Amino acid sequence: MNWLELIAVLLGILSVWYARKEKIFVFPFGIANVSIYIYICFVARLYANAGINIVYLISNIFGWYMWSGRGGNQKLEITRNTSKQNIISWVSVVLIYVSVFFILRWVNKGDVEYLQSYLPWIDSFNTAFFLVATILMAVKKLENWLYWIIGDIISIPIFASQGLYFTSVQYTVFLILAILGWREWKAKLKSKRNSDE
Repeated sequence: MNWLELIAVLLGILSVWYARKEKIFVFPFGIANVSIYIYICFVARLYANAGINIVYLISNIFGWYMWSGRGGNQKLEITRNTSKQNIISWVSVVLIYVSVFFILRWVNKGDVEYLQSYLPWIDSFNTAFFLVATILMAVKKLENWLYWIIGDIISIPIFASQGLYFTSVQYTVFLILAILGWREWKAKLKSKRNSDE
């Protein structure tokens, strides 16, 4: 699986690179990346991550639609969450975490080794952050990068513990790109606000 993982890693890095640059190529590379990771995560018994990759596939299609201007009359601009949207985002992380955790326990109820490991806990946790990040990215909210950063930090050791070292390196690169993406999108937003005044 190493060659397949390496291809997925390269596609994923390209996708995040284009997201950081606010280029629509984020989506075709993202679609290819997550399609491969659905398989990789299932084989590695990271079932929540396999599930989130299915959601990523759908959100990449939705994001492509939104970013191409088909979701409205004009190009989607970077914006910040309101206080209410921030609360909704954090509550969503908690609700998704609890829901995914109990779904994993129910689906894998016969797999005692899996249930007694840390995987259901941590897999659910980073899945919750990534799901919220994906939704915020699709509508160009600056805060999406913060959720990616948290999820990336969690993912680095998870994938290494499953022997998916290329993927662990990928999440290290994602972490760096997410930090840069946060800074670049924040600067673009500030520049736009200054030019509007």
